Amino acid sequence: MKFMFMIYHDESVLDALPEGEMQALVDSALDYDEEIRRSGHYIVSDALQPARTARTIRVRAGKVSTTDGPFAETKEQLGGFFLIEAKDMDEACAIAARFPPARVGVIEVRPVQELTHSRDRRGLPS
Repeated sequence: MKFMFMIYHDESVLDALPEGEMQALVDSALDYDEEIRRSGHYIVSDALQPARTARTIRVRAGKVSTTDGPFAETKEQLGGFFLIEAKDMDEACAIAARFPPARVGVIEVRPVQELTHSRDRRGLPS
């Protein structure tokens, strides 16, 4: 089963960390990334730039609107993600709990819902 880890943190908390502490957090996160790769759970992961670099797109009644910043005005912002393979939610949560940035943020673990098209590859109904 695939699971998405969405890593949320308060950007002001990270910005306030001394450079050495921030680098230690990054180093430990990258080390854990390698551990997940070696275990066979890893699919893909990455960090995101600060929320202030985001744009939000909405399409309503055929009209596109773009606004600067994230969709939700919250204290914690999405800072990165992991996509992993795990046998079940319990194993996925155990993997997420060992991720070092969980000490300064929050990790939402959610099963991936794999969608199927109503047509097969030849364009015929399934």
